[in-house]
Amino acid sequence: MKKIIAIAFMLFFSVSSFAQEWLTNFDEAKALATQNNQKIVLVFQGSDWCAPCIKLDKEVWSTAEFQTLAKNKFVMLQADFPKRKGNKLTPELQAHNNKLAEKYNPNGYFPFVVVLNDKGEVVGNSGYEKSTPKKYFNKLNNF
Repeated sequence: MKKIIAIAFMLFFSVSSFAQEWLTNFDEAKALATQNNQKIVLVFQGSDWCAPCIKLDKEVWSTAEFQTLAKNKFVMLQADFPKRKGNKLTPELQAHNNKLAEKYNPNGYFPFVVVLNDKGEVVGNSGYEKSTPKKYFNKLNNF
């Protein structure tokens, strides 16, 4: 029984160590980017309704390969716009995301990926495209 618990514990932590660390606060992302000399990858998504957003998450963001590549290069910032009541954001987070969208995604594209420098200035943008995690990382990194 102890072996089973130990194995389950190790599996849980090995899987969770690959979890993408998404921030939802722009000021926190800028501070981390400045501190670590990294770019910010701001992702506008509709996590529960936008099919290309869900595909981008599955094919790129959630992969161990992308997460390993991005770990020391990017601060990942998420601006989610879910539609289902069960996924509703707090009023504060919704207002924060709306403010980000006004500045960085005024046309309301989803998914929309904006690469920013540590000062919050746009250096490039992208959307969904069928790609490997490494190719997508290289594209974002080359901005």
